Amino acid sequence: MVRGYTTDVLTARALEWLKTGRDESRPFLLCLSYKAVHYPFEPAPRHDGRYHDKPIDSPETRARTERKYRTQPNWIRARRYSIHGIDHMETGPFDKDPVPDLDDLYRGHAEAVHSLDENVGRVVDYLVESGLSKNTLVIYTSDNGFHLGEHGFYDKRDAFETSIRVPMLAWAPGRLEAGTKVQQMVQNVDLAPTILDAMGVETARFDGRSALALLRSRDDPDWRTHLLYEYHWEWNSPATPTQFAIRTDRYKYVYYHGTWDIDSFHDLQTDPDERHNLIAVPAYKPLIDDLRTRLFRKLESSGALNLPLRVPAGDRLDQRKLPD
Repeated sequence: MVRGYTTDVLTARALEWLKTGRDESRPFLLCLSYKAVHYPFEPAPRHDGRYHDKPIDSPETRARTERKYRTQPNWIRARRYSIHGIDHMETGPFDKDPVPDLDDLYRGHAEAVHSLDENVGRVVDYLVESGLSKNTLVIYTSDNGFHLGEHGFYDKRDAFETSIRVPMLAWAPGRLEAGTKVQQMVQNVDLAPTILDAMGVETARFDGRSALALLRSRDDPDWRTHLLYEYHWEWNSPATPTQFAIRTDRYKYVYYHGTWDIDSFHDLQTDPDERHNLIAVPAYKPLIDDLRTRLFRKLESSGALNLPLRVPAGDRLDQRKLPD
């Protein structure tokens, strides 16, 4: 058994392998996957309480107002009172809710991120000190986004930008220009072909494609013009319906399945926070119809219309707090 804070331990193991565990005559691939920024958020003991007195700038979409929900589907407002909604958190002493206060959750998340960033810095420092940075590509990313009050949620499991977007940073001194910003839509399925391309390995068939040219500030006229998103309703967390989305560089259409509700359509250029659902605006109907057709054509061709159905198991987090 290894004792210590898991992020510190994982970093120590990674540095040990870089220093003494690898064959220095061969290229290497090191995947360092931290768990720290996952509920329950637990920072390193040295950072526990670091942000306890810091103010929190709440997002506008956290508001519980008529204007906020004037055009949104009903399930979005209802989810505020589910296990993944912030109004489920605002409980009294008799509710016995296991989820903490949102501000405490937010600060705990920040402290866990601080603990993670500190350890990423340890790895980067060693790459520089050892000279490995001259011939190493570092990619920093995550498996999902996360709401911290946006739209009245905490968690993920939906097609809003704060749920589906993740950080993706690439660092390779002397090989990638500092400050480069890639505007095209790069996905996690692009990671494997990008890494192989950087290593000079001819890639086989992938769902994604190499983004190395984009990282090198080169244009790729054949890059994707849209991406797809899917989430399937869970018996354990039933507040969020099955949803399929198609997102271009400007527009997003979301189809909700299995619920009596309206769909969503957002203009991400004029409304990046997705506060206004334009699904009922007549002028957008041709575009909405086109996006829906493209979405289902792709889902059908890839076999994604065969929805999974699983035997119910585990705890069911279905208690809905009653609105005031």
